Amino acid sequence: MTTPFLNGDNNTYKSVVWPGLTLTRHERHLLLQSSTPMDSLSSSIHGGGMSKIDRIANIYVDRFYECSHPEKDVEKLFQEWDYPLESTAGLLTAVRLEYTSVLEENGEDASVFCCTTAGVSNGARAGSERTTFPVYQPGTINIMLMIDARMTQAAMVNAVITAVEAKAAALADLGIRDAENGLIATGTTTDAIVLGVSQSFSYPIEHRYCGTATDLGAAIGRVVYGTVKESLGAARVSQP
Repeated sequence: MTTPFLNGDNNTYKSVVWPGLTLTRHERHLLLQSSTPMDSLSSSIHGGGMSKIDRIANIYVDRFYECSHPEKDVEKLFQEWDYPLESTAGLLTAVRLEYTSVLEENGEDASVFCCTTAGVSNGARAGSERTTFPVYQPGTINIMLMIDARMTQAAMVNAVITAVEAKAAALADLGIRDAENGLIATGTTTDAIVLGVSQSFSYPIEHRYCGTATDLGAAIGRVVYGTVKESLGAARVSQP
């Protein structure tokens, strides 16, 4: 089952496939929260790497954001909002929050929830010659991928690979180009992802693989592909 989440009047969305998983929209950020801790693998500016989390904040900053100390900026906001630093992952995005998309799927051996904010003003093709910078910038395609299942760490890495492939496929099908060289973009220069896994024993198996030939990998591909396309479509519709 898939469920879109765009421009609704209700600022709280409760997952239909993962009991206790909620997404709330605040003035400046999205908060995705689980009622139980999750194993996480992420590239988030705060709480990145392998960690144990129970919430993720995707924080809006405008395109003129001065990003000399993003980690400190995120920590300051978490303290202001009373979010625990040790169990909260933090992302920064220059994409307006009304362009958020959510899709989820229910399966026998796993359930998948994906929330994406996407923009492509800095579309880029990995592997091509282009200008690079040694600095941090707020994310343009931020993916929060939640999997209610048992997974090995290797499978979690595999899930991220599959998600990135799906993102690249969506950009290719939309004809998104590298802003510098005109080649088909595989992402943007500032993409980020947070993967959260419940490790719930309510499912009968532990996933050791998560490529596109697996049921779980196929579900990940569908929800990531769908949310990237929907979020970008919403942004395009709103532009004059």
